[in-house]
Order: sequence, then C-alpha cells, then structure tokens
Amino acid sequence: MRFMVLVKSNEEAEAGVMPSEEILAEMMKYNEELARAGVMLDGSGLQPTSKGARVAFSGGKPTVTDGPFTEAKELVAGYWLIQVRSKEEAVEWVKRAPFQEGELEIRQLFELEDFGPSEAIDRARELEKQLGGPR
Repeated sequence: MRFMVLVKSNEEAEAGVMPSEEILAEMMKYNEELARAGVMLDGSGLQPTSKGARVAFSGGKPTVTDGPFTEAKELVAGYWLIQVRSKEEAVEWVKRAPFQEGELEIRQLFELEDFGPSEAIDRARELEKQLGGPR
C-alpha cells in the first residue's frame, strides 16, 4: 500500500523561511531511516505558494490564479511517499517524524486494482509499465 504523507504548511514556510541546520539534520536522519527500511519512495519540501499557481476549471474552462494563497494551515509544505503494509504501519512511521509542532496528513493512494475492469484502466496499466510501474 502506498501512502502520501502531507506536511501542512505554516506562516514561516509560506514566507520562505528556510529550516535551521538542526531541523534539516533531523529530517535527513528520519529520511535515511525510512530509506533504510525500504519504506520511502519519494519526498521533498515545496516552495511557498507565492512561487506557484492554481488552475481551477469551470465548465471545462481553466482559470489560472498565481500565488500566494491564504490560509497557510490548509496548504502543503512538503510530502513523503511511502510504501507500507497497512494504514497502521504508515501511522507508526509518521509518529516518528521529527516535528515539535505542526500537522501531518496521511492519505492512501489508489492502486489500479481498486478499480473495476475498463478500457481506461487497461490503458493506465500500459502507461504504468512504460513508466516503470508502481514501486
């Protein structure tokens, strides 16, 4: 099972304040632990929303809005993509993250097996093979 762990943003992250060397070292130690255990598939911090954009669709027409966006607590500052056997195992790994404050959200990814048979899913399987498949 693959899970996306979303790191909720805060005002400092949205202001572009970089983490201290101590925090970076703690995070790297945690990332190395995830990697050694074969759990971590990917992960990164995200630039502030002032460097991003949103594309909203209405009636099939896209509307682009440049950042920054309000409500920092509803924004994402980073993520991990992990592969574990269960939601409970994902929770146990996330509880070990080196955070003093903040919030992490855990969301399971859909797998192609979650969908019924269809031509679109068959095409998705072919694309997955071309891309190297899920890890």
